[in-house]
Amino acid sequence: MEHTGEDQMERRSGVALWRQVADRIRLGISNGTLGEGGRLPPEITLSQQFGVNRHTVRAAISALVQEGVLRAEQGRGTFVESRKRLAYPISARTRFSTGLKDQTRARKVISLAHAIEPAAGRVAEALQLEPGAPVLRLETVSEADGRRVSRGTSWFDATRFPGFAEIFAETGSVTASFARFGVDDYVRRSTLVSARHADADDLDTLKLSPGAIVLVAVAINDDLGGRPIQFAETHFAADLVELTIET
Repeated sequence: MEHTGEDQMERRSGVALWRQVADRIRLGISNGTLGEGGRLPPEITLSQQFGVNRHTVRAAISALVQEGVLRAEQGRGTFVESRKRLAYPISARTRFSTGLKDQTRARKVISLAHAIEPAAGRVAEALQLEPGAPVLRLETVSEADGRRVSRGTSWFDATRFPGFAEIFAETGSVTASFARFGVDDYVRRSTLVSARHADADDLDTLKLSPGAIVLVAVAINDDLGGRPIQFAETHFAADLVELTIET
């Protein structure tokens, strides 16, 4: 099929053309319309397909090479990296360590920062607290086999879980930290999943290139009595992780 490209690029959208090209290359690889046989078409072919100049295509390919989606070989061309995504299960008992256990050798969650702050609107609502009640905000990054696959922000009732951040720094596990407070099990109440371009914090923390896509999961966990104990927003690198919903 022949492409004019003019109707594919939105030149007044405010999104750089190279980023739009990178997104379309990434989408083409995902749905099988690009990268047949593991090799990307030549730059001149892509520039004609997307209706942009070769410099724009080259910038898009460079970003995807930096991100690990593509591999450039001098004199041979550009190839799709055949790296299988990790399947991260969203279920009644979603746990990072066990969810990726059979797919990776080593997993860890690292604390980046924490603070006690007044509960803002959505946090107070999710945790069923009065607005302004003290909550712990915990910033983390999760690694699997040395690759940063997600970054998260979690909020906890600071009155019910005093010293949670220090316990987490010791255990490296939300589940183990809850156990110190007598919460031996908990379940997922809800998960809302969306996708968007990575923001500045995603790019820095997850070592992504501009234009990368992240999957955003906003979740609430309850204790077995139905009381919310954790509100979390987690950003997954979409080229490394896919979310699977288990029922």
